[in-house]
Amino acid sequence: MASLPSSSSLQQLPYRTPLTLLSPVSDNFVNLPISNWLRRSRFKCSAGQTGFFGKLGRLIKEKAKNDVEKLFSGFTKTRNKLAVIDELLLYWNLSDTDRVLDELEEALLVSDFGPRITMKIVESLRDDIYAGRLKTGNEIKDALKRGILELLAKAPKTELRLGFRKPAVVMIVGVNGGGKTTSLGKLANRLKNEGAKILLAAGDTFRAAASDQLEIWAERTGCDIVVAEKEKTKASSVLSQAIKRGKEQGVDVVLCDTSGRLHTNYSLMEELVACKKTISKIIPGAPNEILLVLDGTTGLNMLPQAREFNEVVGVTGVILTKLDGSARGGCVVSVVDELGIPVKFVGVGEGIDDLQPFDAETFVDAIFS
Repeated sequence: MASLPSSSSLQQLPYRTPLTLLSPVSDNFVNLPISNWLRRSRFKCSAGQTGFFGKLGRLIKEKAKNDVEKLFSGFTKTRNKLAVIDELLLYWNLSDTDRVLDELEEALLVSDFGPRITMKIVESLRDDIYAGRLKTGNEIKDALKRGILELLAKAPKTELRLGFRKPAVVMIVGVNGGGKTTSLGKLANRLKNEGAKILLAAGDTFRAAASDQLEIWAERTGCDIVVAEKEKTKASSVLSQAIKRGKEQGVDVVLCDTSGRLHTNYSLMEELVACKKTISKIIPGAPNEILLVLDGTTGLNMLPQAREFNEVVGVTGVILTKLDGSARGGCVVSVVDELGIPVKFVGVGEGIDDLQPFDAETFVDAIFS
């Protein structure tokens, strides 16, 4: 196990060229380090999301809209499952409505939109068709897409909410095998590429190879890392060391890995509560984000996990992984509708750049193109 680095050994990674930006508190100008891209784009941040962090979160989301090819490719299997809808609507006529809607319902269920969502969408379409508000197959498809967007609007804040105080702290939680540590590494890479200084905290002290895996990601992304000095170190202790080090070193974001655990394991879930309390003692109001990593291949089976994690630690966002290998893309809508938690990132491939910020309109276009 690697030893905990000293303060002096942590590499000072310089920001890109400083840029004058509006202060989050007043109209005075202050010098804040940020990526060169922002030289050409200055915009206000939403409440509670100020300065560098607000612009960082919005930049990531804006770039995602310009990188839709990966998202479209990642949802190929779901899109292929739903392609039957186009075939159904191509020759639709009013007398054939019930049969077409029954088959549309089946297509949505197979893609894991869930019974409640599916019935709500289908019955709304049925009412509009028989009321004469939808008269063509294209109108029905457009109404279907609008209905899904309305459901996703229940949790609209899909950008990272990193507050205004450095370092921002993000906890990554989830069950074993869901892609938690890999998602953390990919998120570190994305933030680092936008000019943020990142510190990784190896808080998974339960799994033997977890720290080694995260150290590989630290090397791969060029980020510093804090690991336990010895075996059986408490996760909260590692996170405490990392956050204190982050404050000393002027780090922008501390990404905290945690041990994977079954949502039914009470003692391990309580450990997450202890980690959260430790973080908030050092930085009031932190962690800024608690991101739950869910395996997209499990479909609707992920919902009990999400409910339990949310009840215990208060999940602020979801990362859905492995969606490129699944035809269950409808689970994205189920998570938002059932829990009211925004999906913030989706994993659509194995590459380091394949963790994509979630955008509702792009998602709907990707599965119903």
